[in-house]
Parts: sequence; structure tokens; C-alpha cells
Amino acid sequence: MPHFIINSSDIFDKTIKITDKDLYKHIIKVLRAKNGEKLLFLDENEIQYETVLKTIESNYFECTISKQYKSERKLGINLYIAQSVLNSDAQTSAIQKATELGVKGIIPLYTDNCAVKESIIKNKIEKWQKIAYESVKQCERADIPKVLEMTYIKDICNKFEQVIVFAERDTQTNFFQYIKENKIDKTKNILIIIGPEGGFSQKEFDFFKENNIPLITLGNLIYRADTALTAALTTVINGVYYG
Repeated sequence: MPHFIINSSDIFDKTIKITDKDLYKHIIKVLRAKNGEKLLFLDENEIQYETVLKTIESNYFECTISKQYKSERKLGINLYIAQSVLNSDAQTSAIQKATELGVKGIIPLYTDNCAVKESIIKNKIEKWQKIAYESVKQCERADIPKVLEMTYIKDICNKFEQVIVFAERDTQTNFFQYIKENKIDKTKNILIIIGPEGGFSQKEFDFFKENNIPLITLGNLIYRADTALTAALTTVINGVYYG
């Protein structure tokens, strides 16, 4: 069941009153919710509310709270992803998957082989934030990731306590070999970098090596960039928790 984002000011004792026009339209007009239906809400304090729709008026509706609790649907790792921006559908998929996998921030990255012009990227941030917001509702996640401003490899790496690059060449080390010698601290801000469809340029590989930034392989196969993002995040999450 998808949940809907509300503010704690919408809560009155055991009742949630929704007057927001967009939320009213979506739930009542688009989804055609009826009295007696169960609805799930989440507020800014990450409190989950299981409710039953009890009243529908022309400009608001009310739900009775049957259960409330602190949502635990969070990753528990301060994980960020910097992805070389992809063409439209692939970029949407990348944002959705990163959100579902629990990242705290999504950083659009402009690389030498980037598929999208800088000027276009800068105008897409608001749209990508909305995609992340909708993904949060679908996966019932407790927190909303932030889509940050576009940046460059040389400007992002020194802003994080731990940086890991997943690349298709110039590396023989897999992540599980890496974490044997490099402990991942879940309290630190960890940045995962994923390149474009055409891969990183030689200049970018040289930058990583000169700055001792680890290059990690995902294996012998060559993935599409949005698939590589999913594989990389899954690998890191499993490695931190179970490696």
C-alpha cells in the first residue's frame, strides 16, 4: 500500500484532516477512495499512521487513526549516489531505484562522456526531486532523499568521508575484497560514484588514481548505467550489513 505524506498539523487527536487540494484530488478524485477504505500516511517526524477513511466533504476528508508508530523503513546508512546524468527514461529509472534502495541524497554528475548538456541538467533538478518524492510514497519509505545540484567529479570527492567509484575497467578489486581492508562506518557520509553509458574518460580515471579513490568492479559483465547503479548500491548495502 503506498503511503501519503502529510504534516503533523493535519492531525487532531485520533483524526487526520486533509485539506490540501492536490492530496484531496489525488486520493478522492483520482484513486476514488471511499468511506471505510484503509489509507496509510507519514508525517515529517517519520510517524506512520494506519487509518480508515470516515468522512468525505467537497473540499476536505477525514480519516480515523487506528494505529501509529515510528516508521523503521530507513536504510540506516548515510549513503549518497553521484550518477553521471542519463537520458530521460534511464535517469528516471536511476532516481527511482536509488530512492527505493534508501540513499539520502542523489547528486547529478556532469562527466566528460555525459549524455546530457549542463544547461538541461540544471533545469531538471525540480522534476527529479518530484520523481524521488513519488517513489518514496510507493515504497513506504520513512525519509525523503534530496536531489542536490549538479556537480563535477573534481568538486564532489573531497566533500565526503568515504568515496567509492564503481567502474567497468582499470580495476580488479571487488567490493568484498575492498571492505576487508577498509571498514565502512555507517555513521559517515559515504559517496558512491557511477559513470555514464560510455564510461569514465581517461582523464577521470587518472583523477581517481591520483587522489587514491578506490575503483571497484561489479564483475566481468558490462551494465547499462542505471543497472550499474542498482547493482552498486545493492552490493554496498549488503556488504555493510552482511559482509
